[in-house]
Amino acid sequence: MILIEVFVYAGIIAASISGTLVGIKKKLDLFGVVFLAACTALGGGLIRDMILGQSVPNVFIKPQYFIVCTVISILTWLFYQRTMQFQHTLIITDAIGLGVFTAVGSYSAIDHGLKGAFLIVSMGLITGIGGGIMRDVFAREIPFVFQKEIYAIAAIIGAISILFTYGEFSKLASLYICFTITTLIRIISVRYKINFPIRNVNDKSFLM
Repeated sequence: MILIEVFVYAGIIAASISGTLVGIKKKLDLFGVVFLAACTALGGGLIRDMILGQSVPNVFIKPQYFIVCTVISILTWLFYQRTMQFQHTLIITDAIGLGVFTAVGSYSAIDHGLKGAFLIVSMGLITGIGGGIMRDVFAREIPFVFQKEIYAIAAIIGAISILFTYGEFSKLASLYICFTITTLIRIISVRYKINFPIRNVNDKSFLM
């Protein structure tokens, strides 16, 4: 359980920074920035727990999650200029959050005694992308996962890796492998501009 908590906090920190940076760019006030950070950091886990039938999601049982999220968000808001000195901060923190939450979500499904590859991968995917979708929706942006970005696929491949490593390696190694695969796929796809093709529609009548 300690191992899972460490991963969760790492994901919360990364996702909180990501949500805060988006909120600042959207010129939200401090409350709005913190709220957006909380959605990014805790949204995926909230959705996962509801699907798993947990009567009270962990985000409400463990207020320390929200406290950490709030502190990180405020610190990012205060030291925004220094934070943005590191190039691609948003992409890196978002990728780390995606990797961590995909690993935690997949592991949580297995830990709950759930079976079935599709179910386990789905829980990893939902936990990984749920917070980012909530962030982008509230920020009035089209979510990464619905654009040409290699985002959901990174989470799916990472979650699939747990199916092969869980039981064969230690829990720590299994989580690290899933996290590394998901994060690297996301970062590499952005770095080398590897995207899905999109359909360009020029005929306006087609959209009527």
